[in-house]
Amino acid sequence: MTDVIRQDWDAIVIGSGMGGLSAAAALSKLGHRVLLLEQYHTLGGLTHSFSMEGFSWDAGIHYLNCVAPDDRERRMFDWLSDTPIAFTSMGSIYDTLHIGDAPPLSLSRPFEAQERDLKDRFPDETKAIEAWIAALKDGKQACYNITSTRAMPEIIGSATKWWHGHAINRWCRRTTQEVIDEITNNPDLAAALAAQWFDHGGRPSKASFAMHALITGSYLESGAWYPVGGGAAIARHILPTITKAGGEARASTRVETLVIENERVVGVRTAEGEEIRAKFVISDIGARETVNALLPADCGHQDWVDEINALPHSIAHFSLFMGFEGDIEAAGATRSNHWIYPEGKVDVVWTDAPNTPPAGMFVSFASLKDSAHKPGPSRKFAGEIVAWTDWSVVEKWAHLKPGARGADYRDFKEKVEEILFARFQEYFPELAKLVVFRSLSTPLSTEAITGHHHGGFYGIDVTPGRMLSNALQAKTSVPGLILAGQDVLTPGVPGALWGGIFAAASIDPKVWRDLPS
Repeated sequence: MTDVIRQDWDAIVIGSGMGGLSAAAALSKLGHRVLLLEQYHTLGGLTHSFSMEGFSWDAGIHYLNCVAPDDRERRMFDWLSDTPIAFTSMGSIYDTLHIGDAPPLSLSRPFEAQERDLKDRFPDETKAIEAWIAALKDGKQACYNITSTRAMPEIIGSATKWWHGHAINRWCRRTTQEVIDEITNNPDLAAALAAQWFDHGGRPSKASFAMHALITGSYLESGAWYPVGGGAAIARHILPTITKAGGEARASTRVETLVIENERVVGVRTAEGEEIRAKFVISDIGARETVNALLPADCGHQDWVDEINALPHSIAHFSLFMGFEGDIEAAGATRSNHWIYPEGKVDVVWTDAPNTPPAGMFVSFASLKDSAHKPGPSRKFAGEIVAWTDWSVVEKWAHLKPGARGADYRDFKEKVEEILFARFQEYFPELAKLVVFRSLSTPLSTEAITGHHHGGFYGIDVTPGRMLSNALQAKTSVPGLILAGQDVLTPGVPGALWGGIFAAASIDPKVWRDLPS
């Protein structure tokens, strides 16, 4: 039997990640009653934090762009939040590259400073470096132009794409690698230019250059920041905006299907059989996940469904969460992140884990970025290693529930953990001595938390096809169904923030009137 709960909700939001939070809060600011549903036991999606053995980590946040005091996104956060979220700057140097046998290359901001960093390392590549900086600025603007059409009526969006057609063809239709190859034939410089690609999850050979330019350029413009109190601060500050307006947020509530009547979405049915009605439903779980997991099979709109399923998913990853005790800064830890490519190639994915060491990984020390972190008398700090991989390495265990995957899965995880830590030890030998706790998460963990197809951390891959697709509009072809989050706009917290705003404005255009400029 199904319990039909005919509550007077203006909107139901599925998924409490950044897109769901911003959509729900924006509508709440305008007086709408919103119900926010999250399948995981903790609200916040990949912005949530978790703790083990006295250490705390963020599930998905390593640093943020677009939240400097003068950035519009910072004012948007203030508008959405019950009380403002504080952010701490990571300083002028936010990323350090370790490529092959070359000395570490520290990258700083703004554009002019990073241009100087690159010219100091590659003095014979002055023209190429200047061309790269110019391309980042132009590609960033092209990305803004094309993604803005996701909130426009089709005729206006088509006109916008036509007007900016030359820039779209030059920057959005070409991959990062194609643009780099046009600029330089120096393999070491090429590797340095592409090294930070995991910030958006698109391999240089596959990602639209415009997306790479947007993400990379945004750090150069506004710097790198970290939320005070960790990623959990985002949900903690935004959720009261929803509840104080008469809304509600529920964790551990999995939506099983959308309810459709007279060809319109009118609510949801949960896994417990509860049917909840609303005027609109916003899905923040990902475009592919929405059409494959929530849409009834006989609802039609097959062309739209097929177009979304034709878009490739982003890569998966391992995370090794580490707990340190001692003076980690004296041992080599920094606020800046470390991108490590021992073999000198950056367009690499660990597809044979754990048989060989990873050819690329990312190291981050969250505790040093968080100005609210108190290490205590035992001087506890948290750090993380991320290694990008493919779903195929864990696929044979995907149909099994946690705890039922057997000894071979435990052995697999132990080997992955050991080889990741051994690689970390090569670059940070003194830091490795201070590690007192380790815990590995695999792509199966990402799938369990987010529901993302094949554990894709960033949802749909940022290919030129994704950039040019008309299937990712916030307002879908199914009446009453709205998409939010990073698939609508761009990967990462700022992109998901805007994706939520696009979703809310698709329901109530007054969002644009009240949104801080």
